[in-house]
Amino acid sequence: MDHTEPTAEERSFAEFRRMTREARLLSSATETLLRHLRFSGRLSIVVKNGSILKSGYEEGYFTRQQEERMIS
Repeated sequence: MDHTEPTAEERSFAEFRRMTREARLLSSATETLLRHLRFSGRLSIVVKNGSILKSGYEEGYFTRQQEERMIS
């Protein structure tokens, strides 16, 4: 079996997949801000040809206090 070294593009894509699996697509500053805000919504980012076309967010419907009240 012929084993060839991965190309630079294949290595880059493998790194992208690893970062996606580890949820490392956002900067740590953004993650810190979201944690501080107790954000519980959804972030979306649309990328085409390596450029961000659009980004947005949907806010969560419940705060932690409301969730705790619903469980009790």
